[in-house]
Amino acid sequence: MATSEWRSSRNASARARLERSLRPGFPAHVLHHALSRPLTPPTPSRAVASYWRHHVLRADRLARALAARSGAPEGWTWQVGRGEGLPTSFRVPPAPFREERHAPGPGACRICGQAVFRFGWHRDLAGDGAPSRRASWHAACVVAWEFWCAPSDHLKELKARQRHRCAVSGKRLLRGAEVDHRLPLYRVWREERDLPWPFLLAYWGAPNLQVVNRAGHVLKCREESDERAALRRGALLAAPDDDLP
Repeated sequence: MATSEWRSSRNASARARLERSLRPGFPAHVLHHALSRPLTPPTPSRAVASYWRHHVLRADRLARALAARSGAPEGWTWQVGRGEGLPTSFRVPPAPFREERHAPGPGACRICGQAVFRFGWHRDLAGDGAPSRRASWHAACVVAWEFWCAPSDHLKELKARQRHRCAVSGKRLLRGAEVDHRLPLYRVWREERDLPWPFLLAYWGAPNLQVVNRAGHVLKCREESDERAALRRGALLAAPDDDLP
């Protein structure tokens, strides 16, 4: 069987299975996306996941908006450490609902804290007001978390957002262009850690990301490295003699 024949047969079967599983209120734009894929997703959940993976920046905005609706749990502060679900580095996005003591339980998202409904959607498509008791992530929040942790994997989308122009020089982005945080994460940890949690997430999301040509990125990293070295020297000079090694 030729590839085109196999694909047509496979897509016909997947489309029939998908349409049998649809429920009233399923987002029309997600269905349109699914039916336009080279390989049709066979289930509504896979159609939703595929939609968000092809709209990464939209998922980022939605996840941060849902987090703003939840707010941080009472008494939560941004910490790093080991155990209890704490991030091991300030480079990992702060996520209070991933920590064991603030975990919301089944039916609520471990990223934003909001209810998760059928198919991993963030709104109640069925209209019965009942979260999915088997789900603990929104499909959009999964994509947003991956984006925050590894923005370089989404270079194509970030380049397109900048119209393929370097954020520093304004020149055309070259093949070796790299993703950079406008405000370095070490400065976020040092200067902004007391901000409300939902606002902190913007430093990992699109508002704080830029694509720059490699030469400009190397220069910026060198300046940041010099700044951190100067801060360490200043801390040593300011430390009491008893605290010095």
